[in-house]
Amino acid sequence: MKDCNIVQDFLGYLKHEKHFSQHTAKCYGADLAQFAEFITGQAHDSAGDESVSREAPGPWAAQSGGTATALQTQTETKLEQMLLAVDANMVRRYMAHLNQKQYSKSTVARKLATLRSFYKFLVKRRTLDSNPVTAVKTPKQEKKLPKFLEYEDVQRLLNAPPTDTWLGARDRAIMEVLYSTGMRVSERVALNMDDVDFLSEVIHVRGKGKKERIAPIGSTALQAIQRYIEFRNKRMENDSDFDPRVLFANKHGQRLSTRSVRRKMDKYLKMAGLDPSISPHTLRHSFATHMLNNGADLRSVQELLGHQSLSTTQVYTHLTTSRIKDVYESAHPRSSFGNTDHWQN
Repeated sequence: MKDCNIVQDFLGYLKHEKHFSQHTAKCYGADLAQFAEFITGQAHDSAGDESVSREAPGPWAAQSGGTATALQTQTETKLEQMLLAVDANMVRRYMAHLNQKQYSKSTVARKLATLRSFYKFLVKRRTLDSNPVTAVKTPKQEKKLPKFLEYEDVQRLLNAPPTDTWLGARDRAIMEVLYSTGMRVSERVALNMDDVDFLSEVIHVRGKGKKERIAPIGSTALQAIQRYIEFRNKRMENDSDFDPRVLFANKHGQRLSTRSVRRKMDKYLKMAGLDPSISPHTLRHSFATHMLNNGADLRSVQELLGHQSLSTTQVYTHLTTSRIKDVYESAHPRSSFGNTDHWQN
């Protein structure tokens, strides 16, 4: 794929114009590489099929004349030309291939979204006249509600780290920040010392696509940060390699990674006796759910989470409705309101 100019141009567009992270752009590249492998295999199969008709060329026929057979085209066409020759039927075959490989519906939908973005880019740059993915419907998704913690479980998790050591104080502060602000782990990793405004009780967050927002932060979280900073500053005095800009540092004084946050949280989940499948992102879900449960409006939660679309935030209303339903049914097991259809409107 490194030699395919249109793919490299697209990945460059994602990083430099759309401001996607390197990780996200890498995922798009992996999806396109998988699609390229599929269409190459399709071309090879067509080339070996002696029943291919010269009067009805397949999707690999040259765009100029349209009369070459799949065999002739495959031997003469580079990957770039093959990608440009893709039509809706080829995309549908790819979707069927992914289904046969038992990919989840959400994964298939994501890979289709990658193709849709790629070909939209090619149309925008006038490399193609139309987007072949437009005619392909996204598979219907299973509605999975995000997992969240009850308030008592959040407190058990937050109280797990020992706060008498610099690493324990750091880990407590990290989880307090995640729950108090609802920020993403990647946003937490990017925090610097000057992003925290103790006087105004807000924190500067750099979100997806280099979008920035100011988020309020609770006093408990601020106290946890202050306690950690006391340990941090003492350690920095004895370590010349310590990065003075970084808020949450690893034992080497450098920026803590998202993977490290997950490993630390796994340890504290075990200590607190909680579900080990819980992730740092669960604290974000818990924040949103608890905000709505306590009367916050959806627009406010959308802004706090940094969601571009309100529909993304609306999933949490299903969580709160489901919670209300469970509480009501446990209190009124014989009530006619136990009919689930009543709660789906």
